[in-house]
Amino acid sequence: MNTAELFLRNADREAVAAHFEDRSYTYRELATESLRRAALWDALRRPDRPPHIGVLLDNTAGYAEALTAADHERPWDAAADDDLFLLIFTSGSTGFPKAVRCTQGRFARTGMHVASVAALGSGSVVYAPLPFFHTSALFTGLASALHASGAIGSRPRFSASRTMPDIHRMGATMLTYTGKVLNYILAAPTSPDDATSPLQLAMGNEASESDIREFAARFHCQVRDSYGSTEGMIIIRRDETMPGGSLGRGDDTIAVHDPETGRECPRADFDGDGRLLNAEAAIGEIVNTDPGDGFEGYYRNEEALASKVRNGVYWSGDLAYRDVDGWFFFAGRSNEWLRVDGENFAAGPVEAIVMRYRDVRSASVFAVPDDPVGDRVMVAIEVADLDTFDLDAFDAFLAQQGDLGPKWVPSFVRITDELPKLASMKVDKTRLRREGWLAPGTSWRPSRGEELRPLDAEHLEDLAHLLESR
Repeated sequence: MNTAELFLRNADREAVAAHFEDRSYTYRELATESLRRAALWDALRRPDRPPHIGVLLDNTAGYAEALTAADHERPWDAAADDDLFLLIFTSGSTGFPKAVRCTQGRFARTGMHVASVAALGSGSVVYAPLPFFHTSALFTGLASALHASGAIGSRPRFSASRTMPDIHRMGATMLTYTGKVLNYILAAPTSPDDATSPLQLAMGNEASESDIREFAARFHCQVRDSYGSTEGMIIIRRDETMPGGSLGRGDDTIAVHDPETGRECPRADFDGDGRLLNAEAAIGEIVNTDPGDGFEGYYRNEEALASKVRNGVYWSGDLAYRDVDGWFFFAGRSNEWLRVDGENFAAGPVEAIVMRYRDVRSASVFAVPDDPVGDRVMVAIEVADLDTFDLDAFDAFLAQQGDLGPKWVPSFVRITDELPKLASMKVDKTRLRREGWLAPGTSWRPSRGEELRPLDAEHLEDLAHLLESR
């Protein structure tokens, strides 16, 4: 069954299909209004152009006057499984966003899988707090609700303070998320109702271990976090037996390969303090060695497709390493290598260490220029309270971390109450690199082994030539 069939099979039902802010819509209403919009678009579109609609707006349920005359009862041709349903764009964290093709069949199959995993039924409500250009809102949220003949809930924009009240009011049993969503919800004031919400499951990706534990405990629900790509080719699932800091395990076709040789990387080797000893050899790109036909390509972008699928292998663009037991550990994006005093290492392991500090809500590690060549390590950290954050205590904490290599120690530390985000809720590392140490709230250590100190105007002038040379 494809997406159109999933939707239209309930077109005559009075059961609730969607909750939007304070209003609910039945399947009959939703089908009528959807068909009316399809009819209006069919009347307006140019036959010589692809029948695409670009959506650039907040989530909305508003109606336009032009729709009143549209014929929602006209007959429609049936959709086929391989008909293009939507284009969803990658986040653009390492370059221009790419339009990923998704057919009617793929969307429906994804909904069937998620609904099965989440045990959703016709009375289930899935709450999707993010805009519907997110895979979490579309594939984990809308697709699963449609398959289960349940309801989807949302609002115009994500609101951390309104998420749990919405879940209570709508009776949502499942929450979708990505990025820092759980972190922001946890930052909202606690309520006596937290432990009595109808929420049973939060499903998403890229939450930290501490946020997963705290969210599950505070709201008495299960959190199912996994790593996945927009293209749907890489899925790594967490497991309660996995070691700290791990992404989890994938299927047998998911591996870590050297992008230069194309061969699988050796497993990670650690010392007694847990320090990664063979980072340059062990860290590679996460791949799917047998992608099959699950990835439906990029829209009119054969060059991007060729860069992703090479010699029958799908390359994710994400870095990782694996231990001897096969657990994956995230190491950053493919453009997040740093080179300090001749040593190459990835940003991910450093970020994981910084995130251990109790007052750090989020951390982003990136390279800034060194003199005369190479990089220095800079970290931007998001904290809950700028006034109470103790830089000296944070610096002492770094010195106590046995697995923080000497060359990994940050030379620059930016402290902020909110890191810049992309629309995908991922940290905007391009902006962070561009701002570098010029951003307010930056401290530095002039030489290795020295303590962190505020970066004043005199030292900024001394460093200016490094930015001019890049």
